[in-house]
Amino acid sequence: SSHLNKWEEERSTDGSKWRFLEHKGPVFAPPYEPLPGKVKFYYDGKPMKLSAPAEEVATFFAKMLDHEYTTKDIFRKNFFKDWRKEMTSEEKSTITDLNKCNFSEMSEYFKAQSEARKQMSKEEKQKIKEENERLLQEYGFCIMDNHKERIGNFRIEPPGLFRGRGDHPKMGMLKRRIRPEDIIINCSKDSKHPKPPPGTKWKEVRHDNKVTWLASWTENIQGSIKYIMLNPSSRIKGEKDWQKYETARRLKKCVDRIRSQYRDDWKSKEMRIRQRAVALYFIDKLALRAGNEKEEGETADTVGCCSLRVEHIKLYPKMDEQEYVVEFDFLGKDSIRYYNKIPVEKRVFKNLQLFLENKQPEDDLFDRLNTSILNKHLQELMDGLTAKVFRTYNASITLQQQLKELSCSDDSVPAKILSYNRANRAVAILCNHQRAPPKTFEKSMQNLQTKIDEKQNQLSAARKQLKAAKADHKASHDEKTVQRIEEQLMKLQVQATDREENKQIALGTSKLNYLDPRISVAWCKKYGVPIEKIYNKTQREKFAWAIDMAEKDYEF
Repeated sequence: SSHLNKWEEERSTDGSKWRFLEHKGPVFAPPYEPLPGKVKFYYDGKPMKLSAPAEEVATFFAKMLDHEYTTKDIFRKNFFKDWRKEMTSEEKSTITDLNKCNFSEMSEYFKAQSEARKQMSKEEKQKIKEENERLLQEYGFCIMDNHKERIGNFRIEPPGLFRGRGDHPKMGMLKRRIRPEDIIINCSKDSKHPKPPPGTKWKEVRHDNKVTWLASWTENIQGSIKYIMLNPSSRIKGEKDWQKYETARRLKKCVDRIRSQYRDDWKSKEMRIRQRAVALYFIDKLALRAGNEKEEGETADTVGCCSLRVEHIKLYPKMDEQEYVVEFDFLGKDSIRYYNKIPVEKRVFKNLQLFLENKQPEDDLFDRLNTSILNKHLQELMDGLTAKVFRTYNASITLQQQLKELSCSDDSVPAKILSYNRANRAVAILCNHQRAPPKTFEKSMQNLQTKIDEKQNQLSAARKQLKAAKADHKASHDEKTVQRIEEQLMKLQVQATDREENKQIALGTSKLNYLDPRISVAWCKKYGVPIEKIYNKTQREKFAWAIDMAEKDYEF
């Protein structure tokens, strides 16, 4: 495509390095503003004035007082331990029991502030909007190889309490304030280097053109490195995105060969080859993640395919009229539970029985396999092949097949969108992208039902009017009214169905990360659905390359 050729011409010879990079550096979180004197913290029933560092950390807990996190033992224990590190020796000797701390006045103060923000006048809101726009113009763009590129996250996250997903062992710990001294800046030697705030200095200024991050630092909870990167809509990100889907399309050409090979490997004389082949079957059929090794006790106990343990699966020779059923139950990425009962091929089942022999619940299911062995094997099967490429391939091909089955050109646009969301939902289920039903779910469904009831009343009134008008031989205007109300009612009913079906499935993750956007764009063109009904503004910017390229009859 000309769009990508243009990119290729402008990249330097090896296609990944930049030649020039200039930016202003990050925007730091605003300094802590002490609480007004009238807002008190109480210990053991008595008001107590806290030092600024201790008060700031106390406000983090106060802001979360209504959240169930603050009721969890591990959260409270970690918070209290880290809070005490910020206290003066005097505060430490007084405050010895979190249960005697009363944060309710602080909590009420922050609720009132939040309410006041909602009640702001138009002028006040406009002022904030203008200030945000000014910061965006100054810090939100960089120059990379003669192009002005949008930066993704140029603001540094403020300090707070770590939440983690699921029952994370580190929840409640203090996420420290990031300072200029923590930051490594990356830019080109010949650029105007970003200036740190007055009286401070950067940890380091680097000129590494083999990476695309602009600034980095190490966060204190997990010791992981955080980056300031380009916005997803930038050329370099678009190019990487395109390459990701092209790799998945290359897999499409050789997936049959790979499948027949791993099926042969189920019969191998070597146990390690059999384990590798069964794991690959799960990655292909169930879109499981490979599962990277983690430090013991460092994070929540989450697993992927290679790190499954005996306790995570149960085998049933027969179950619910199906043969050779495997029941999976484990915590996957982000502590999201993966639960699935799936019939497998007889050979897979027999192999699993073999792998389980003489093992304890906490033993590895695939004791002759790890992610590096698997990834090395995948590379041999196809250049650039990883477990994620399988997920991308299976997600995209599922979307394409589902759209073919569900779409009907005679449907109204809302009905077509429902079909699209159903196809997307099939992918989200495959990838196990779950979510808890939104807290406001019941209320918003009630509101929608009220609208549907009102619309039905309107429709019966309009139909009566039409009947009367027909008797008087003057119906044309009333016919149009009835038709319009019928369409509006249908739109609301479709919306209700969509929302109900979508209650516990997160569609966004697969849509943004695993589905070749050209499938969606081509579908929109083919069925006359406006692209903005499928992708919002940010998503359209991210997928600009696909919107430019996709044809009506694009095949993944």
